[in-house]
Amino acid sequence: MRGGMFGYGDIKLFAGSASQALAQEIADYLSLPLIEYDLIEFANENLFPRLRGSVRGQDVYLIQSLNSPVHRNIMELLLMIDCLKRDSAGRITAVIPYMAYARSDKKDKPRVPIGARLLADMIEVAGADRYMTIDLHAGQIQGFFSIPGDVLTAFHLLSDYFLGRDLKNTVVATADLGFAKKGRNFAAKLGTPLAFVEKRRAEEDPRARATTVIGEVEGCNIILVDDEVLTAGSVVEAVELLKQHGAREISLSFAHALLVPPAVEKLRKLPLKELVTTNTVDIPPEKHLPKMTVLSVAPMLGEVIRRAHEGRSVGELFNE
Repeated sequence: MRGGMFGYGDIKLFAGSASQALAQEIADYLSLPLIEYDLIEFANENLFPRLRGSVRGQDVYLIQSLNSPVHRNIMELLLMIDCLKRDSAGRITAVIPYMAYARSDKKDKPRVPIGARLLADMIEVAGADRYMTIDLHAGQIQGFFSIPGDVLTAFHLLSDYFLGRDLKNTVVATADLGFAKKGRNFAAKLGTPLAFVEKRRAEEDPRARATTVIGEVEGCNIILVDDEVLTAGSVVEAVELLKQHGAREISLSFAHALLVPPAVEKLRKLPLKELVTTNTVDIPPEKHLPKMTVLSVAPMLGEVIRRAHEGRSVGELFNE
């Protein structure tokens, strides 16, 4: 694909170690090859990438999620951006389907860092000209970047999955109040009522726990929505609480399937009708559950990359 309107050369796609399968899907969507590079890890755990060919003047997209191993993946991303910059790439876009440190978005206690701001600064300093990501945990993280970016959402993909169903007796519920706005949008699109699982933190307990359901769920089928599932602790509490309040079948929908142990074991035991997620992070076979559906974000990212290269509106893709 040649000649974006900004005068950059061809699109060049690179796949980081964390996003090989997703990057290949994006490349297939765009009918472009993935450009390979060498990545050496020395005995002292230092990484050393090397390009196999020149990208001078080209429009480069580096696809790398920042899931586990988080710090190795971050360093690979930063070193590759620096490598591309020093080879005189025309424009470098960091495509980060899942952004690490997104929960460290504010200084809410004394003597703590703001990790998301630091990571944004590092990506800029490394030499990225733009960034793309999906479903940031907190919207204000966009303001941590001085470079332009496209903050996308899997909302349309996930909600469309449920649209073709009989939703007459269905309620959308959020796993906590922090997801209330996105949950409201989900319910509005499906035309269903909305409920919330409220968490509270006791003085002697550092962890917030699900305590109350706000809204009517008795006798209803539930679509429980969240942005990510890490250890599945919050999901387990939410499902148990919804069941205590008389909920019938419960489906779980979330964007980022991090699934850190013992998440898979917990989810396997839950009385869920199905789990619907995306491939923003690679989900190995051992983490696939019998009732799990994985929707691909590759067509969305591929189309946004195409539009960014051609200088066309991304908002129009989502009727915005």
